[in-house]
Amino acid sequence: MTDGPRVSAAVLDLADGETHASDDAEFVTASVVKVDILTALLLTARDAGRGLAAAERAHAEAMIVRSDNDAATALWQGIGRAGGLDAANARLGLARTVADARWGLTRTTAADRVALLRQVLAPDGEAGPGPDGPARAYVRELMERVVPEQAWGVPALADPDTRWGVKNGWLPRDATGLWVVNSTGWVTAGGRAYAVAVLSDGHATLAEGVARVEAAARDAVDVLARRG
Repeated sequence: MTDGPRVSAAVLDLADGETHASDDAEFVTASVVKVDILTALLLTARDAGRGLAAAERAHAEAMIVRSDNDAATALWQGIGRAGGLDAANARLGLARTVADARWGLTRTTAADRVALLRQVLAPDGEAGPGPDGPARAYVRELMERVVPEQAWGVPALADPDTRWGVKNGWLPRDATGLWVVNSTGWVTAGGRAYAVAVLSDGHATLAEGVARVEAAARDAVDVLARRG
């Protein structure tokens, strides 16, 4: 039995720092956790005083641009699996994100997703607990190159001829056959720049989930637009 799909959204106005979250419900991440894995990798490399190795860069590109799961698993092992991810996210202040032994079943909230995006999108000269300016630019560059067939969710809000970045996640649950569908990224909508995260589950099909996620993203951005 199911009570129907659940959807949770959070949004950050990148100009004034205003935020909105529809609720604090927890969801499994599916592949949106790949941004966490990459961030943890960059922190690990910085702590060791080194850049990324060629193999790490190849895995990172495949993991973010094409959402390659084997590449994600390789980097997951490299950061120390669940313990390494939890340690990195604790440094980043993501108190509601808890890693699972199976990385795609890590649990999180929409607000935590936006908190991570805030750090990825921080100005290059701004110091903080997350990756430094060049590392943040690297994450952004990969998220801006996601393959066209995965350019759904947050990018659906984009004003014409504006740049956006995205990392989506989708996963049919074995127990129910119902879909987890998530979208996280940044976009310029109505002339303003936003970081947006939508998490959801309980969808009969992936297409149904994508439609609900895009509608929820629009609704969340509209809330902040009306405040302005």
